[in-house]
Amino acid sequence: QVQLVESGGGLVQAGDSLRLSCAASGRTFSSYYMAWFRQAPGKEREFVARVSWTGGRTYYADFVKGRFTIFRDNAKNTVYLQMNSLKPEDTAVYYCAAHQLSSDIASAYNYWGQGTQVTVSS
Repeated sequence: QVQLVESGGGLVQAGDSLRLSCAASGRTFSSYYMAWFRQAPGKEREFVARVSWTGGRTYYADFVKGRFTIFRDNAKNTVYLQMNSLKPEDTAVYYCAAHQLSSDIASAYNYWGQGTQVTVSS
């Protein structure tokens, strides 16, 4: 069982940066791929980024490549999403999720946080 709690969301202006954090409970954090998804009003939840068990491999959606960075600290049971050059279209609720295998499909993930709102004004 893994419990996830996101933090770090907020209201920023276009071009600003924001760092999201996701703290996980449990002793098996390092056995999970960790991912960030987002969901804007009226849209489906979409994959943003994921990181492998040790942090050595990362994967990104095309629309965030070069702007967002996912990384993890297994000693702190935390995964982060550094978001730079934010755009209004990045406005969404951001969720972290855990899965024992690598996937960019939301339905594959067993555990989810409650989400944190990111709003980017133009």
